[in-house]
Amino acid sequence: MNVDELFDQADQDGDIVGAVRVVPMRRRQLRSVMRIEEECYPRPWSATLFLSELAQRSSRRYTVATIGPLVVGYCGLMVVQDEGHVTTLTVDPEWQRHGIGTVLLLDMARAALGLGCRHMTLEVRASNSAAQVLYRRFGFAPAGVRRNYYAETGEDAIVMWVHDIDSESYAQRLASIEARLRSGS
Repeated sequence: MNVDELFDQADQDGDIVGAVRVVPMRRRQLRSVMRIEEECYPRPWSATLFLSELAQRSSRRYTVATIGPLVVGYCGLMVVQDEGHVTTLTVDPEWQRHGIGTVLLLDMARAALGLGCRHMTLEVRASNSAAQVLYRRFGFAPAGVRRNYYAETGEDAIVMWVHDIDSESYAQRLASIEARLRSGS
């Protein structure tokens, strides 16, 4: 099945999110990850950088979202003490706006808890309002700005944090996000 056929099938079933599987990133998926990376960023990470991240198993977690045989997105987390830093969250442009980023971040937030994280942080482009909406849904709030963070464009990054992800209220937030995903709303 090609990309269009997979998309049409998932769309006809009305359940793109239900077709998504999140699995640990493997070396064999790097070609697909790199294709998405190069399509999405003016200064993409290199395959060597991804391999270096994957090698740091005790402090890193990288996953891919798949639909059938296709890699449609990926996410990374670096753990330092009780903090999880989302290093990347990217969805193939052909598959954006279908909940895949939400699935990836939901999985990562739960994994961060399992890795002993109490807080999570990330940087997001100041111009990426869609990502900021997603992160706010997960409780991330702006905490500062890194001026000219993205060297290739000179764009600022907004630093966002969510605290106390080990609390009952955060567990309820994640459960609510998952319920909305399942209901398609």
